[in-house]
Amino acid sequence: MNDPLGDMLTRIRNAQLRRRPKTTTPASNMRTRVLEVLKDEGYIRGYAQIEQKGARPEIEIELKYNNGEPAIREIKRVSKPGRRVYSGAKDIPTTANGLGVIILSTPKGVMSDWQAREENVGGEVLCNVF
Repeated sequence: MNDPLGDMLTRIRNAQLRRRPKTTTPASNMRTRVLEVLKDEGYIRGYAQIEQKGARPEIEIELKYNNGEPAIREIKRVSKPGRRVYSGAKDIPTTANGLGVIILSTPKGVMSDWQAREENVGGEVLCNVF
């Protein structure tokens, strides 16, 4: 798999289209950090790491819905393996006129756009969520 984070975002998107309450994805540190930001921002209910005997660990993601509609209207990968996108601290873009969240990978860890502005750090723009 070339893009594990893109794979996770696609699994979330597909599960929400089918109105599934949960979805799973293989576990990794980057995925866990991105899910932590999504949880803090209120886009998912939560996540838990599942250890199965003789199998690789997985993360079970509990999706969130408001009146039957998914909390995540759109989730899009920005920086891809073929084209990395970086942003300086003063040039961090906004999404949906500030109503959405941009998730960045910075030297201080994975964080949302408003946290990065507060900490005055830039980094790789991972994805847009709104």
